[in-house]
Amino acid sequence: MKVVGIAACPTGIAHTYMAAEGLEKAGRELGHEVKMETQGVETGNILTAEDIQEADIVVIAASKQVDLERFDGKRVVEVSIEQAVKNPKKVLGNAIEGKNTSIFQLAAEEKEKKKSQQTGLYRHLMSGVNYMLPFVIAGGILIAFSFMFGIHAGDPKDPSYNVFAEAFGKIGGGAAFGMMVPMLAAGIAYSIAGKQGMCPGVVAGVLAKDIGAGFLGGLIGALFAGYLTVWLMKTIKMPKSVETLKGLILVPLLATGITGFFMLFVVGKPVKYLLDSLTLFLNSLDATQGILFGALIGIMMASDMGGPINKSISTFSIALMSSGIYGPIAACMVAGMTPPLGLALATVLFKKKFTVEEREAGKSCWVLGLSYITEGAIPFAVADPIRVIPSLMAGSAVAAAISLSANCTSLAPHGGVWILPIPNVIGNLPVYVLALAAGTVVTCLAVAALKWKNNYEA
Repeated sequence: MKVVGIAACPTGIAHTYMAAEGLEKAGRELGHEVKMETQGVETGNILTAEDIQEADIVVIAASKQVDLERFDGKRVVEVSIEQAVKNPKKVLGNAIEGKNTSIFQLAAEEKEKKKSQQTGLYRHLMSGVNYMLPFVIAGGILIAFSFMFGIHAGDPKDPSYNVFAEAFGKIGGGAAFGMMVPMLAAGIAYSIAGKQGMCPGVVAGVLAKDIGAGFLGGLIGALFAGYLTVWLMKTIKMPKSVETLKGLILVPLLATGITGFFMLFVVGKPVKYLLDSLTLFLNSLDATQGILFGALIGIMMASDMGGPINKSISTFSIALMSSGIYGPIAACMVAGMTPPLGLALATVLFKKKFTVEEREAGKSCWVLGLSYITEGAIPFAVADPIRVIPSLMAGSAVAAAISLSANCTSLAPHGGVWILPIPNVIGNLPVYVLALAAGTVVTCLAVAALKWKNNYEA
């Protein structure tokens, strides 16, 4: 049997490729031909029209909006990216055997129904994050480059002024970072309402930025804009001769205008007050409170290793960067690096407690952990969740607690240890490195302690 499909996670980094590889490997083991298109940072292994035509089943493993139009007339099964990563053989087997019939659909018959249904709030939010992330990452790293010349080198009035520092600051901070909230809102609105939602979504984001409502205001405005646009498209009826004007002019005009007034007169002041209060609270955390909040961040980061809980706290921390709060994202990054690093260390120091395959996987965990790809720990967690997951949560909690309580900050939202050598990017760098080392060691020792029963070959 021939199976084709798409793998797509919100960030397009690790889950996408792990799901695709897992499903293709499962296909080989089950004796079926599987080809998965990866919609990651860029689209790879693209499905041709001939691939789709010859396919018996289409498997969509995605946690973001995916266009299914080209699969019209095909039997389609949709699963979350996490399911495909954790148990690809089961996902593929169920699809081929026709189990879980509620998720099997003929795209041709269901296309209109799908258009009228919402795909879930989480998916809309993750689509917004997917739009926003390139601006956050590029902007953060460019800002980091500006600080290589000195903390105040971008200020023309400062004695350390450097024209390149100013340029990096304007490009990264003014332009790229300035588009964070508008792009978040645009992605959410587009996911809900399609291209008609883009204009009101972007406007909601720009207004949220201008009135100081930040990411929270942009998120609320985007949801309002998206669902309003869907409602207007359904409600407004026009003669067929001029119906194209509805989606091109009338609905965007009404949705943008109404969303604008909603942002200015309803969302603005309350959300700004809430966000200002949150900023004040986070900036006033003492050491004890920092330890507790940091531990919570670490536990959330390690609980599902790139899943919804992990994405929720990291997205929240990234969004806080637009308000000038850089502590939580530093805690997220150090907590996200420790699970694979701790497991890698454990496979070296306590190798008899791991299978040969796990020891081999441990070698790749060094690179994945150093690169802030928490998903490298997933194979170990799937194989032994009761022992491994609590160990990962303990190590990440320690790392994040040390980081946040010591006021460590990060001007870049990603990059792992590779950004550490850039001057002034990580605040309180020595303690940050200590936090990473401590979390790694705690993870390693906790795994070794819990995996006390050794049934593996040396």
